[in-house]
Amino acid sequence: MSEQPSTAGPPIIEFHSVSKWYGHVIGLNNLSLELPSGVTGLLGPNGSGKSTLLQLATGQLRPSQGAVRVLGHRPWNNAGLNRFIGLCPEQDAFFEWMTGRRFLTDCALMGGLGRRGARAAAERALELVRMTEPAGRPIRGYSKGMRQRIKLAQALVHDPPVLFLDEPLTGTDPVARRELIDVILEWGRQGRTVLVSSHIFHEVQAMTRSIVLLNRGRLVAVGDVRQIRDLIDKHPHRIVLKSPSPRALAAKLVRCDDVVGVELKRDDGAIVVETRLPDRFYTRLVDLALEGDTPIEEVYSDDDNLEAVFKYLVNP
Repeated sequence: MSEQPSTAGPPIIEFHSVSKWYGHVIGLNNLSLELPSGVTGLLGPNGSGKSTLLQLATGQLRPSQGAVRVLGHRPWNNAGLNRFIGLCPEQDAFFEWMTGRRFLTDCALMGGLGRRGARAAAERALELVRMTEPAGRPIRGYSKGMRQRIKLAQALVHDPPVLFLDEPLTGTDPVARRELIDVILEWGRQGRTVLVSSHIFHEVQAMTRSIVLLNRGRLVAVGDVRQIRDLIDKHPHRIVLKSPSPRALAAKLVRCDDVVGVELKRDDGAIVVETRLPDRFYTRLVDLALEGDTPIEEVYSDDDNLEAVFKYLVNP
């Protein structure tokens, strides 16, 4: 699994012996990686170096050593490259008083489009992420899922060929997840290069077969999703659900044959579900979320099973 994915053309994203450290803390450690066009998943637990890698690739950080190339150019101190890359950051950074439409239009203007072109680009991006209707409202009133959609829209509004998405589905409900995954798949089909980070394996698997695994700043594995899937499926999956009706949802989940355990967390009302058949479970979530008595507001995965796989890979 250490071999690079085969490419039909030159690599779009390149890391050559790249390290990044913050004082005594290592963000990335001697990482070499070449990625082609298409969608690639970047997987790792919190603190693995995913965000550092994306910040180096988008010119937000300068490597401590080694060389980074995107489309053949160094991202650091290269403002001209911003026209050709898009970033959906993990953290929100909005002018809360702006409407979604105004925010996207201004992003398009900063991306080099003229006023008429920027307005048209904003409308196309809003339609793509299904945010046309609430686009005239201030962002401060948006739900977490709506904010995620607007962040994805601003990454694409200036029509860049390369996209970097940092945990783009965090905080979204199951229906929004499915819709946004379809958007990302379409970007790949259009020939764009998309690097999308997540710590939820099955989320990434729905987007691509090509994945990169990081742990503690090191490259652990690069390869086909099926090889790493075989390792991860040896371990139970812990999935956290948030719902305004946690007990009613838990009562439904305990009757599912793919669920081996359900735990109600007293601190925030969330439900922790353990399953050994995550594909079947995630498919069922969309139907459950649409039932009126058990809405699901948020889904995320614990890092437990990924940590177990990383330990297995690093210390076989």
